[in-house]
Amino acid sequence: MTQDTAPVVAEEEPFRVPVMNLLRLAVPAIVVGIVSALTLLGLSRLAGLLEHWVWDDLSAAVGLSSDSALWIIGVLTATGLLIGLVVRYAPGHAGPDPATLELVADPLPLRVLPGLALALVLMLAGGVSLGPENPIIGINVGLAVGLGMRLLPKVKAPIWLMMAVAGTIGAMFGTPVAAALLFSELDPGDRRVPLWDRLFPPLVAATAGSLTMMQLESLDLAVDVPAYTYGGLDDLGLAIAIAVGSALLGLVAVYLFVPMHRLFRRIGHPVLMLTAGGLLLGLLGALGGEVTLFKGLTQMQELPGLAATTTALGFLAMAGIKLLAMLVAATSGFRGGRIFPALFVGVALGFALHQAWDAVPLALAVSAAVVGIVVAATRNGWLSIFMAIAVVPQVTLLIPVVLATLAAWLIVTNRPALVAPADPVPAPESPRVTP
Repeated sequence: MTQDTAPVVAEEEPFRVPVMNLLRLAVPAIVVGIVSALTLLGLSRLAGLLEHWVWDDLSAAVGLSSDSALWIIGVLTATGLLIGLVVRYAPGHAGPDPATLELVADPLPLRVLPGLALALVLMLAGGVSLGPENPIIGINVGLAVGLGMRLLPKVKAPIWLMMAVAGTIGAMFGTPVAAALLFSELDPGDRRVPLWDRLFPPLVAATAGSLTMMQLESLDLAVDVPAYTYGGLDDLGLAIAIAVGSALLGLVAVYLFVPMHRLFRRIGHPVLMLTAGGLLLGLLGALGGEVTLFKGLTQMQELPGLAATTTALGFLAMAGIKLLAMLVAATSGFRGGRIFPALFVGVALGFALHQAWDAVPLALAVSAAVVGIVVAATRNGWLSIFMAIAVVPQVTLLIPVVLATLAAWLIVTNRPALVAPADPVPAPESPRVTP
């Protein structure tokens, strides 16, 4: 009598990535990182030149101050009109509707990129309350995938995409740490491959991008606030309360986002839609002043200089106007990102809280408000922590900032994201069969 023997299951071999494969990817990663930084720098400087001409030279030539309500309304309305013409007539319409896109989206065809670059430059120069992050990532990803797949087809498209995203983020923030944190949370690629094997090419690109930008440009996100001294459990409670309140304000924007997007979409024609959006942005800018215009990075660094003459309600008004301007710009078709204006909102909220209650340390108020609003806007905890520490670079804030992020995350989790649903693609008509 024979006994049945159980089948022997071979243990699965651990997935290994040859080190030489990673080293071979280092060369294209360095090239992508450098090109991503140069693209960002080139478009930013071109926008800066155009901004100087519009807001300084042209305003002086027509006899108007650049901070006058008439000039602000006129420039932003004209900016909307010009970008509307680009969206209507440029090949590929300057890419898909940005309100429907996350920070990382599918690669765009090469023919779309010139129109998107032109719309980005006009948006940055015109004072629109959006940042460059989404369009410049779209441009660099399109270049990397479109050209990289032709030159090195053995390197797959997702790897080109990750390298371009990381190179751009490294260049934008001046450090590869932001890219490492972002990709650690996204956890892209084949999960069988160890995380740091997957992160190797993008982090090489991020390092190359940040080094290139550091050589050519001075990047500093820090806001000048007094040094923070840890005040015990009371400070932890304050940080949590501030972050929760900031996240709730962010959720108000989230719930307004889709209805506002639908309202603008009813206009139908992109030229009319963007011109209307530009007019509304001009009215908001005239109400809030120049400090509430543009992407908000330089403007948030001006807030400490306004503290002596601005009340808590004044800073709160700046935050509210900037948040509303971001919503109008993002939902009316302007090509731009939402991280930098959200950052301004958080900093302004922090100043408002400190002005209302000076017992709250300013550094704590600003960093906690930043994590709350950025978590609501991006749904990325690591990126929120990074942004808070980049704005207030003090190690003593790490514990309250992490706790504040966790508290804000509980508020925003399971809530809608700051993204509108894309228009459904119409199904192809079935051929008619005649008897």
